[in-house]
Amino acid sequence: MLREHVLEHALSVLEKNGLAAATSLEKLAAKIGVPLEQLQQFWPDRDALLYDTLRFHSQQIDTWRRQLLFDETLSNSQKLLARYQVLETSVNNGRFPGCLFIAACSFYPQSDHPIHQLAEQQKRASWQYTHDLLVALETDNPTMVADQMELILEGCLSRLLIKRSTRDVITARQLAEDVLRFAQCRKNGALS
Repeated sequence: MLREHVLEHALSVLEKNGLAAATSLEKLAAKIGVPLEQLQQFWPDRDALLYDTLRFHSQQIDTWRRQLLFDETLSNSQKLLARYQVLETSVNNGRFPGCLFIAACSFYPQSDHPIHQLAEQQKRASWQYTHDLLVALETDNPTMVADQMELILEGCLSRLLIKRSTRDVITARQLAEDVLRFAQCRKNGALS
């Protein structure tokens, strides 16, 4: 049993069915097709597997962001909005990746819980990515604009937990584009 193989399958189950689908290690083992005893050798309980799966997913997202930052074929504005294309593709494939971190904060509301902390860390990394690109674009008040853009993204992810509609991703992307365009207009004095 390869660790990454199990984590990929667990991530797929969670993205398709949400955190509620993983109500027990037994059910998760059955859904990913691995004997419970094998899982328990590495993950003694559901929370341990869930934590490791979210950490694995967080690393995937961090790698994607780094690759995107170094992609010289895209402008900084395109790099800011690229997450919506990836999200739309994922939703079209029946997967809801970013929603897991939003759901993790709800399932584990105690701020000192390791899963809650991991989800918060991913949300901070997303904000930092947005902020860094806004600074590179020399937008007016990049901190406020990053807060606005992350609020749009988190709202979209929260909505996907319920509606699971690409229409919401498209709306969120258009709203993020508007916020970015407005911030660039402010920077250039078009609104003064």
